[in-house]
Amino acid sequence: MANTVSAKKMTRKIAKRTAINRSRRSRMRTFVRKVEEAIASGNQTEAAAALRAAEPEMMRAAQKGILHANTASRKVSRLAHRIKTLSA
Repeated sequence: MANTVSAKKMTRKIAKRTAINRSRRSRMRTFVRKVEEAIASGNQTEAAAALRAAEPEMMRAAQKGILHANTASRKVSRLAHRIKTLSA
């Protein structure tokens, strides 16, 4: 348990930041799930549209420190590749 005033304030700040990060991570995962579902349905145009919506969310999460930038780029790249193979 925090004893000093500054430690108590840090506990409050950490709790607030954790809630924000959890919300951002959840939002990003929702967008990615929509892309995954569109790929599973086999609809390339719907999947491409979902990816166009998901990519900025993933990059924003990377900027905010939720994901590493390379991780976000890798996920976008792999999703784009999977969408591209739908047409074949």
